[in-house]
Amino acid sequence: MPSLFSQNSAAFIAIFCAIAFFLVSVAGHAGGTGIYMYTDKRGVIHYTNAPTDNRYRPVKLPVAKRAHVPPAKKTARFTPSGNLDPIIQKTARNHGLDPALVKAVIQAESGGQAQAISPKGAMGLMQLMPGTAAELAVWNPFDPVSNIWGGTSYLRAMLDRFNGDIILALAAYNAGPGAVERNGGVPPYPETISYIRKVLSHWARFSNPDL
Repeated sequence: MPSLFSQNSAAFIAIFCAIAFFLVSVAGHAGGTGIYMYTDKRGVIHYTNAPTDNRYRPVKLPVAKRAHVPPAKKTARFTPSGNLDPIIQKTARNHGLDPALVKAVIQAESGGQAQAISPKGAMGLMQLMPGTAAELAVWNPFDPVSNIWGGTSYLRAMLDRFNGDIILALAAYNAGPGAVERNGGVPPYPETISYIRKVLSHWARFSNPDL
């Protein structure tokens, strides 16, 4: 399947920046995103907030079951443990992903801190759970190179599993692919819905620092 992130990347980034910020601005509306998508004959997914083609269909996030999910808030600038950009650039491109997307996931997961540990035990820059790290042969999840390689590999696998759908891939990265499949889409978990919005917001910002 053609990669959404390796083809026409400059044009896609420019379009997605506007889409992601629009998504954040309408996040308070239950279920609605104001974003539309369709998959073309090559298997490439297209997103827009102003559909001009009748193939576009609305993208909806579920209503959170347990709590109100606020729109993504602005966070501190990326403060990485050392200069991660060369590692991110190389690893992302080796996996056919936009480096700005990988950087956005790192920001949402750990704020760029290589020694981060979550209350649930997720570790490192891309917050790999012990089982996931073992499956990916990431023996030192606090090593930036190993962690970024493992997290990027997992994100690529989620994109392939969900046919290039970035929303479902991010949901799977956060909540697990089983939760996405059981719910037939994005699980209605406050944490997951908030996570998707954060990553999209960070992705737009890293793609265009002037925004």
